[in-house]
Amino acid sequence: MFIWCSLMPDETPEILLVTPVWNDSKRLGVFGIPLAETLAAAEFPIRWVIADDGSSDEDREKLRGLRDSFAKIYPNVELHLAAMHHGKGSVIREAWELGPNADWLAFVDADGAVSAEDMLGLIRKAMESGQSVIGVRKRTETTHIEESLWRGFFHRGFLLTADLLLDLRSADIQCGAKVIKGSDYRVISRRLDEDGLAFDSELLSTLNWSGATWLEIPVNWVEKGGGKVKPLKHAWGMLRALLRIRARDW
Repeated sequence: MFIWCSLMPDETPEILLVTPVWNDSKRLGVFGIPLAETLAAAEFPIRWVIADDGSSDEDREKLRGLRDSFAKIYPNVELHLAAMHHGKGSVIREAWELGPNADWLAFVDADGAVSAEDMLGLIRKAMESGQSVIGVRKRTETTHIEESLWRGFFHRGFLLTADLLLDLRSADIQCGAKVIKGSDYRVISRRLDEDGLAFDSELLSTLNWSGATWLEIPVNWVEKGGGKVKPLKHAWGMLRALLRIRARDW
């Protein structure tokens, strides 16, 4: 059981949760409400940053409206606007720099594939264990996975390739729900170069290189439409990214 009341006020950890978006106001509008409600009901404070990666002016205006609507439910939410579009990894790192001394640095994708409740559960587990925690798409007695045949094939193929190249032996490198111990991240932050979708792989590979460990917790995962990941389009780019990561971390 998570026991928070035993901690003194000055021991309250700083938690920074980032939701990266890029022309994604529509899906954030669906996921943001339950996330705001879940954060409002949490027994500890979480700083929630919606980090925009250079969206169109029209989408940014929509994000401002969403931020205001979420703030009525959960006041501790803010909107960070990157100057230019560089990629998911770039905007997450940029937003994490807003909490240079944060105890925990987390992110959750805006599509809602991982539920708000599961994301909060990962944060709780990290605080209980004192270790970084990542969500993994894994069918268990208490979790279910909904994904297309093509998405599942690409996912398993990528995991096999990443295992061979990076020797991570992770159940799911790319799941968009992670909680990283701030002190571990600050050891490796200057080594991270991947701006795009390979950020997750580089993050875990570099943590592994540094000797840091993490827990892998199965989460419910439901594939959502309208995503930016296109398996056939991004396959070769991801492979090249894995080779770059291997060259840096080995």
